[in-house]
Amino acid sequence: MKRIICIGHAALDYIYRIEAFPKVPSKVRALEHVESGGGMAANAAATIARLGGKAELWSRVGDDDAGVKIRAGLRSLGVDVRSVQAFEEGRTSTSAIIVDDAGERLIVGARDINMPSGTSWLPLERIKGAGAVLGDVRWLEGLRVSFARARKEGVPTVFDADLGAREALAEVLELTDYAIFSAPALEDFIPEVEIGEKLKRVLAFGPKHAGVTLGADGYRWMEASGEGHQPGFKVDVVDTTGAGDAFHGAFALALVEGQPIEACARFACAVAAMKCTRIGSRAGLPTRAQVESFLAARN
Repeated sequence: MKRIICIGHAALDYIYRIEAFPKVPSKVRALEHVESGGGMAANAAATIARLGGKAELWSRVGDDDAGVKIRAGLRSLGVDVRSVQAFEEGRTSTSAIIVDDAGERLIVGARDINMPSGTSWLPLERIKGAGAVLGDVRWLEGLRVSFARARKEGVPTVFDADLGAREALAEVLELTDYAIFSAPALEDFIPEVEIGEKLKRVLAFGPKHAGVTLGADGYRWMEASGEGHQPGFKVDVVDTTGAGDAFHGAFALALVEGQPIEACARFACAVAAMKCTRIGSRAGLPTRAQVESFLAARN
């Protein structure tokens, strides 16, 4: 099995589950609270490792307790964290996440604007021979150089296109093979037209595959050869935090395994749905056997 390199954001999440969001400012008692590793690329790497794949994370944390916890948590899942760099002058990203009984959430994130953005320490030579490079928008400098090197080496790139980098998306898409947007990010990037037209316009930037995650409605995609839709799987939702990250990790793994796009989408939708059955970004991540059992029951 070839390695999948995940580059981007790692964070420590503090998650609180409540009955419902208050209509006016007030004090609310948490029904449950957990501390969990988070971050888009980090969650994707955790998903890949949980499913039996080989994942390594390239990311930045502070030289602090939160950074130690992030690396330890990922290491316990089998993720290669040798290239998670701890910077003395930076503080690790953290998030406070409020989840209601419907599983929907409010995320308040804190990222250190003084975190060094340089990329000279990245082991870019490791991209040669990798199965894929998956990246998010939270560290654009690292994403650019990694995707450029992957393009040079003929390694597929999977882009987690979320909100937060609208101005840079066009440049990144030119280096992307598989562009997977969240629905809000796709609307922000290409507003006021229907989804099919949005995906068609994304393809015009250069990717071979353009897709959008639609929550409970599944996944829709378009390629030059046609388009498709994988409906979502119905589960008892506890927390949707990290569902998109789980989708990206599972999709990249299935892609590296040589599965057709339809199978990649079905597999990734199943993993994302199963993740939502427990609180936190990673507690609900399934094993490969659990996913296969889940899908077999729905054939």
